[in-house]
Amino acid sequence: MRIGTAGWSISREAAGSLPGEGQHLQRYARVLNCAEINSSFHRSHRLQVYQRWAAQTPPGFRFSAKLPRSITHQARLRRARKPLQDFLAEVAGLGDRLAVLLVQLPPGFAFEARPVRGFFSLLAELFAGSVVCEPRHESWFLPSAERALAALKVSRAAVDPARWPQAARPGGWLGPRGDGNGALLYHRWHGSPRMYWSRYERPWVSERASELRAWPADADCWCIFDNTAGGGATSNALELQQMLQR
Repeated sequence: MRIGTAGWSISREAAGSLPGEGQHLQRYARVLNCAEINSSFHRSHRLQVYQRWAAQTPPGFRFSAKLPRSITHQARLRRARKPLQDFLAEVAGLGDRLAVLLVQLPPGFAFEARPVRGFFSLLAELFAGSVVCEPRHESWFLPSAERALAALKVSRAAVDPARWPQAARPGGWLGPRGDGNGALLYHRWHGSPRMYWSRYERPWVSERASELRAWPADADCWCIFDNTAGGGATSNALELQQMLQR
């Protein structure tokens, strides 16, 4: 079970739970075991920046990294070989700390089988780790899209708030038997009712903990709190961690 936040800023509220000296990432990584790099969506980082981040974390820590918007939003997954190669050359600085690539798509991006197959096949050729897609158009939740993602071994993120019921649970590739065994189950919780700002109340977090316990033990579960704008993400992550440890 991996629990973390988008980024690794430490709110004043959570500071006492992440003690010690060092940079925010060093303090964060002593307690939480993963983080999602969102800044890669907006701008490129030098190889040395990723190397520095990796060096600030313990061996068991893992990152996910969000693909640049130039690939997902501007080029809409087309003509992606060179941009992907450039991006992967940068995130290679994370070494074995890089476990997952996140492909977030724009809300208006409807599912199209041919470019989707071409893009994710190319990504599999260039990257050996896990891939998760966060689509936001209704067409991605139809059975044909689910089958396409499963065939490509691409996970579909579970999100909150969910515009459609299927979006609340992981989909796409759910392992060879389709039950979660051996699959990446990636959750992105953006805050509700106010996205990015609202802190989740304890009963909501407790419900998520119960759902997570129901998945097979060998599923690769990631839980990323993206409600960072109001400072609630780290506190929610620590709360979920404590519930699951109990």
